[in-house]
Amino acid sequence: MNSPATDRARYDRATAHLDAPLAIVDLDAFDANADDLVRRAAGKPVRVASKSVRCRALLERVLARPGFAGIMSYTLAESLWLARSGFEDVLLAYPSTDRAGFGELANDAKLAGAVTVMVDDPAQLDLIDAARDGGAEEIRVCLELDTSLRLLGGRVRIGARRSPLREPAQLAGLARAVAARPGFRVVGLMAYEGHVAGVGDSLAGRPLRSRTIRLMQAAARKELAERRAEVVRAVRAVVPDLEFVNGGGTGSVQQTAAEDAVTEIAAGSGLYMPRLFDNYTSFSGRPAALFAQPVVRRPGVGVVTVLGGGYPASGAAGADRLPVPYLPQGLRYDPQEGAGEVQTPLLGSPADDLLIGDRVWFRHAKAGELCERFDTLHLIEGDRVSESVPTYRGEGRTFL
Repeated sequence: MNSPATDRARYDRATAHLDAPLAIVDLDAFDANADDLVRRAAGKPVRVASKSVRCRALLERVLARPGFAGIMSYTLAESLWLARSGFEDVLLAYPSTDRAGFGELANDAKLAGAVTVMVDDPAQLDLIDAARDGGAEEIRVCLELDTSLRLLGGRVRIGARRSPLREPAQLAGLARAVAARPGFRVVGLMAYEGHVAGVGDSLAGRPLRSRTIRLMQAAARKELAERRAEVVRAVRAVVPDLEFVNGGGTGSVQQTAAEDAVTEIAAGSGLYMPRLFDNYTSFSGRPAALFAQPVVRRPGVGVVTVLGGGYPASGAAGADRLPVPYLPQGLRYDPQEGAGEVQTPLLGSPADDLLIGDRVWFRHAKAGELCERFDTLHLIEGDRVSESVPTYRGEGRTFL
């Protein structure tokens, strides 16, 4: 790995002919992160979470590497678009009410064979049937398991509020309901343990909080591994030819891959390595996706102002949802202004070495959300831009 100063010099040289703001992906870091995901998956295929990439060229790049297979998408419209673009295995990770999309799916054999939709309630099946518009193609269905950790008799819940299906009998019951319903087939089971995969366990300056998180995650992994195995047995009793059991996320790849019941791992953020994934003890990666904002003002000693930069990430609002000034190292936000819509003041001694037109490189808090701000990703190899490729936004696709 290069030093941060070396990387900054590379990125500045590579993009000197381009005007900022701009976004880049360092392909050496991207590929190294991909290799690390495969290593941690220990032989189980990694399904790429498209919401964490949001760039067709980079989805194609990673899926061409050994160890990766299939896409986990986030909307039905995106799923259909990817399938039409040649991606042959697209798992929609969230239920949809896109009636027009379901009409297309039910009327196109190629799309119906490539896309699997998420279901956790019979009412979702009713909606799909009502949207078929005469289409008779069989709809591939994945059932989702609630992974949350319940403590104190259920009075305490840790984990995302996703599927209402928690117990083996509930999943098996829905599997039977789908099997008995013409036009549908259960092919998979998904369980995303976000409270393990998406929560860092090593928070700077907060040792007690970090230890509490590690204890919680250890308990959650044990409980879920036992319950997931029971659920898979129950569903396979109804659907013996179940094609896949998906689990995990960037932060829990190796732990989830160790479960016999799981057949594939979902991950995507680990390819870009946004700032929220710095706080893990189980793995580390290389920042691959960055954006640069130009210095447009020098208000005083130890201060520069860059254009734009107010790109907060989704989730509970907080300082950890903001991008972080990354290169040069040592810059910080003005607490009275933060990251601004049109301009962002940055404080720190490195500001005195920055001139009008110089770049400050930032890391986004999350991965793919960066691509909602930029229409192009400039792919860096060494100290040159090898290619510039469109993001979803650059192709005119804003799915959410």
